[in-house]
Amino acid sequence: METAYDWISLAIFAGIIVLFLQRSSMENPPDRMIDYLPPALGCAIANQFGNYAIENGSMLLHVLGIALLIGVVVYVWLVLKPNFK
Repeated sequence: METAYDWISLAIFAGIIVLFLQRSSMENPPDRMIDYLPPALGCAIANQFGNYAIENGSMLLHVLGIALLIGVVVYVWLVLKPNFK
């Protein structure tokens, strides 16, 4: 846990876990377990891109890592549709 990518991807992943646990305890969950795989993999891959970018000084990997994290948040918002009541 050394970089901002580590902390940000972990925070997003923790939110995905909480959403999954809340919904899996419902009588009729609104989504399937497989729906949580793309954002989980996205967090892991974005973290790797970010860490490689820091090690190698690659701006392209920074852009890819940030874009992937934004993509994960957009996926969660549009596909999983969290309810903040």
